[in-house]
Amino acid sequence: MNTWDERFNTIEYVYGEQPNAFIENYVDFLEGYVNVAAYAEGEGRNAVYLASKGHVVTAFDYAKSGLEKTAQLAKKHGVTVNTQLQDLLQDELPVETFDAAVMVFGHFPAEQQHAVFQRIVNSVKPGGRIMMELYSTSQLSYATGGPQNINFLYNPASVLTWCQPYKIIHFFTGEQIRHEGTLHTGLAHTIQLIIEKS
Repeated sequence: MNTWDERFNTIEYVYGEQPNAFIENYVDFLEGYVNVAAYAEGEGRNAVYLASKGHVVTAFDYAKSGLEKTAQLAKKHGVTVNTQLQDLLQDELPVETFDAAVMVFGHFPAEQQHAVFQRIVNSVKPGGRIMMELYSTSQLSYATGGPQNINFLYNPASVLTWCQPYKIIHFFTGEQIRHEGTLHTGLAHTIQLIIEKS
């Protein structure tokens, strides 16, 4: 059992059952993009929300306990979410398979973040869209959620550089209020992006 398996091995949803506010506020940008991958999806809150909006969703996560809770949450809301136990650092991802992909607060070491980003982009078909909200390196001083190790946070300038080859629909870095379960509580410093592959 890995660290995330242990974290999600609880009755309560540690990040809550409601979708991330960025995904909820910008979901219209996924209208018409039917087949959606949700990466590092944890307990399934965003995947279930997207399924409730009519998307066909596959949730990928490293924690079996998180995927089990995803299935439970989907059943509670009367929707279906496909689940895949996958290590985004080690396992092969599908290529040009999905119409869109989302990732919210996926935590990876700095030296591997761009590779994960690129593999997620590669999993989307040409013309597809990718949405992410990430904790920036400035989040460390806020202490309202996310890793307490700066090496697992994202540099906004680097992320913007990764987005440059694609059509940038939305890019933001700055303060946001996040109340998501017991582990994301209050004012935070995030990076948001929506890009489209050509």
